[in-house]
Amino acid sequence: MDWFFKFPHMDDDNLRNLKKAIDEGFRGFTRTYGDIIEGFFYPLQQFLIYAERFMLKTPWPIITLIILAIAFAATRNLRIVAGCLVTLLLIGYFDMWDDTMRTISMIFVCTVMSIAIGLPIGILMSRSNRAQKIVNPILDVMQTMPSFVYLIPVVMLLGIGKVPGLIAVVIYAIPPMIRLTNLGIRLVDRDVLEAADAFGADGSQKLFKVQLPLALPTIMAGINQTIMMALAMVVIASMIGVQGLGQPVLKAIANQYFTLGIFNGLAIVGIAIIFDRVSQAYGQRLQKHREIVHG
Repeated sequence: MDWFFKFPHMDDDNLRNLKKAIDEGFRGFTRTYGDIIEGFFYPLQQFLIYAERFMLKTPWPIITLIILAIAFAATRNLRIVAGCLVTLLLIGYFDMWDDTMRTISMIFVCTVMSIAIGLPIGILMSRSNRAQKIVNPILDVMQTMPSFVYLIPVVMLLGIGKVPGLIAVVIYAIPPMIRLTNLGIRLVDRDVLEAADAFGADGSQKLFKVQLPLALPTIMAGINQTIMMALAMVVIASMIGVQGLGQPVLKAIANQYFTLGIFNGLAIVGIAIIFDRVSQAYGQRLQKHREIVHG
């Protein structure tokens, strides 16, 4: 009756041999193709270096004005702009400016990568039910996998540094971008599509001139969620060499520095609120514009 109380499992030796074979196979793959994969991601590394260099080398008043200008152009809301200004001034006053700029450059590059990869996949899913059935389980795994697990294969392939951290963050943050792009395009009113057909629009014209513009508020919600998830991953990615606000938080955890952890944690929260409010306000403006057009 032992089988009734203890779940039957693979023999320990067989299980050990299976794990050993998988581990050795992956190590052999990294030894053979690691340099090729690293070379493939070299342009991404340069993009990240240039973005970080721009944020760090540009004088802080100019960076502040750029961020405020973007916030106002997206929201047309002076209260949100004032909140962004106060947050940035507090971050600088408490000597967290450089780490904040590194984090913002990382989030910027991650967001650009997520849009560049996620938007075409979301469009493909919206146009093919078969593609949706294939991709959805992969997204389920990506969203439920513990974030620490992403670091293992990335570090084994590329080692420790900025690019491995960037890839881990993108993998963790991209699912909302793909899902909401797919959802936004599928929610476009069929009557509008029929009208486009009546005017002789082909598939690409319907996609770029009808479906994507109407789905833009939902796509913006996906970008918003991607940014929030990327920020949540920053502290974990600091374990493999990603510089920014995550490293002081990690240092505070290791050495029990309460104020260091709280201040840098609040800086991450401040950046998250800026990104969230600006992207949400822009999405709401797009939504109102769409309602006016169809009203």
